[in-house]
Formats: sequence, C-alpha cells, structure tokens
Amino acid sequence: MEALKQGSDALFILLGGIMVLAMHAGFAFLELGTVRKKNQVNALVKILVDFSVSTVAYFLVGYGVAYGTSFFVGAEQLAAKNGYELVKFFFLLTFAAAIPAIISGGIAERAKFWPQLIATAVIVGLIYPFFEGIVWNQHYGVQAWIKATTGAEFHDFAGSVVVHAIGGWLALPAVILLGARANRYRKDGSISAHPPSNIPFLALGAWVLTVGWFGFNVMSAQTIDKISGLVAVNSLMAMVGGTLVALAMGKNDPGFIHNGPLAGLVAVCAGSDLMHPLGALMVGGVAGAIFVAMFTLTQNKWKIDDVLGVWPLHGLCGTWGGLAAGIFGSQALGGLGGVSFSAQLIGTAMGVAWAALGGLVVYGLLKATMGLRLSQEEEYEGADLSIHRIGSTPDREVNW
Repeated sequence: MEALKQGSDALFILLGGIMVLAMHAGFAFLELGTVRKKNQVNALVKILVDFSVSTVAYFLVGYGVAYGTSFFVGAEQLAAKNGYELVKFFFLLTFAAAIPAIISGGIAERAKFWPQLIATAVIVGLIYPFFEGIVWNQHYGVQAWIKATTGAEFHDFAGSVVVHAIGGWLALPAVILLGARANRYRKDGSISAHPPSNIPFLALGAWVLTVGWFGFNVMSAQTIDKISGLVAVNSLMAMVGGTLVALAMGKNDPGFIHNGPLAGLVAVCAGSDLMHPLGALMVGGVAGAIFVAMFTLTQNKWKIDDVLGVWPLHGLCGTWGGLAAGIFGSQALGGLGGVSFSAQLIGTAMGVAWAALGGLVVYGLLKATMGLRLSQEEEYEGADLSIHRIGSTPDREVNW
C-alpha cells in the first residue's frame, strides 16, 4: 500500500505540473492577442525562453533557497519514492516560472530581450524563493512569529500572494521604470488607443489559463490523500464571479470579460481550501471589479502603461485574495476557520513590500547598467523584426 501511495502521489503532482505548464501557453497567447501585431512573435518567444531560464535558475539555486533541497546527489537518491521530490520540483517550478510570465505582459512591446532574461534568473533564483520559503517552508521563524502574534499562521494555499501578488508587484516598478509605449500618451493630453491585435488568441490564452488553473489550485494539495473537491468548486465559483462582474462593469468589452475569470482565480488561490462556494463567488466578483476599475484608472488617469494590466490583475487581485482568505475563510462566513485576518494582513503586506522592493532594485540596476528599453527606431519597427528578424505573418513568400 505504501508503494501504491508513493506512486499515486508522484503521478498526482506530475499531472498538476503538466496542467500548470500548459498555463504558460495561456500566458503566451493572452499576451500575443493583446499586443499589437508587430510584437506577437516576441510575446511567444519571451514566455518559452523565460520558462527555460526559470527552470535552470530554480533547479540550481531557487528550489534550494526555498526548501533546502539540493539536486547535486546521485540519480539513485533522486529516484527515491518514485522520484516524488523531482516531480514536486517540477510542479513548484511551474509556479516560480509564472512570475516572469506575469511581468512579461506588463513590459510588453518596448522591453529589451536580454535584460529581462537576466531579471528572470535573479527573480526565480533568489527573490521569489526567499518569500516562498518563508510562507511554505517555515523559514526564519516568520510564520511562527505571525502565529504567536495573531493566533494563526499566514495562510496562502495556492499562491494568491506567494505567486500572483509577488509577480504583479515585481512588475509595477519595471513598468514605471520602462515608461509608456511611444505615442501612448500624447503631449496634448490625449491617449492613443492601442487595441488588442487578436481577440480570438486573447480568448484562447484566457481559456488555457482558466483550465490549467484547476491544476494550479487543486494539485496544491501535493499528495493525493489531501485532495479537496472544495478547492475545485471554489475555483469554479470565483472564476464565474469574476467573469460576470467584469462583463457588467466592462460594458461587454471582450478584453475585460476574458480577464475577469483570471482575476477571480487569482483571488481565490489563497483561501480556496477554506471558503464556502458562495464566499468564493463573492471573492471572485470583487476581484473582477478590482481589475476593471484599476486597469481603467492606471491606463487612463495615472498613465501607467501596464500593457496586460498585470499589476491590477495579479498584484491587486492577489493582494485582495490574501486578505479575503482571512475574511471568507472564517467560520462566521461559512468557511472552515483556522485563519486570522490579522495574520493575512501581515503576510500579505510582507509579500507586497518584498516584491515592490525587489522589482525596484533588480530593474533599477538593469536600467542603470544595460538599459531596459528598445531604441525609438526598434520600438517603431516592432520587437518581432527588431529582435527576432521575422514577423508573425511575413508579407512575402518565397516561391521556388
């Protein structure tokens, strides 16, 4: 029976890793559909190469920073318990690699290629796993201190804060340091519309992310005996809550509608194992409202050119999710309990501060040393031709 359980656990978390790996295709197509046509190839290439750099950085450094595990041992030792530790690494890697995929959407259409890969290596190797180890592996006694202070540990079941808020708040300094895309905000005060280039691909990306998210959330149990149907249904309810509110507030705009379910799913990650489904529906609905309102505000009033709205979507909805776990996870609102709003407030604030500081330092240093932005000519020509020397649909075919 023990051998069967070990094999089942390895298969369970492997399937979760594969589902979250598929989400990276969702990130790619969501960005491809949102950016202008001259930057579509760049969107696809960035996500794949960022994932590859993330894998090397997390394998060599990041996983050890978070969990104290080294892979510099014999293959026989790594294969113990059906290689469970290896597939656990694969699963958690897909979470870590989501951070640069999130950032990619905010800095799209004008960022240099190589500086972002350097940022990816530093973020996935050091910045993200440092906080991951605190929340999910009891590092430095922080969780023990939060529990002693508030009566409960900071609870983040599937990463509203650890993954999404960290990604969104890392992206914000990068977006601000880069500056807006050329001609986005004109000197006369008018705003140049940069509409999505391909709504079907945008929608495809949102759907791939949504489906994969059920692996992201449900498989966060990490062993098959801890699997919970409550997590699955809460994820579903948050998804539809975000969609319906984004539909209403976004006035039928397909960009808002397809980001609505993502906002709901970001927010429900932290407390998806605790909330009542009706609570999850409300959490998702609030997240949908946050995304539409704050995307509009940042783009039109504050003139922060966050192309995919990753700070509102991941940064703010992830922050809301961390707090919401302490509200709707309580028994008073139908949840399972065992959480404290004070603990959620402390843990969420720590994550936001760490990510914002980390983003400012990493991207500030890169801007000062290598530069972050394409030249005016390269940006005008588009990242596809400037960096990759080919467009998404070449105008000229070669006839033999």
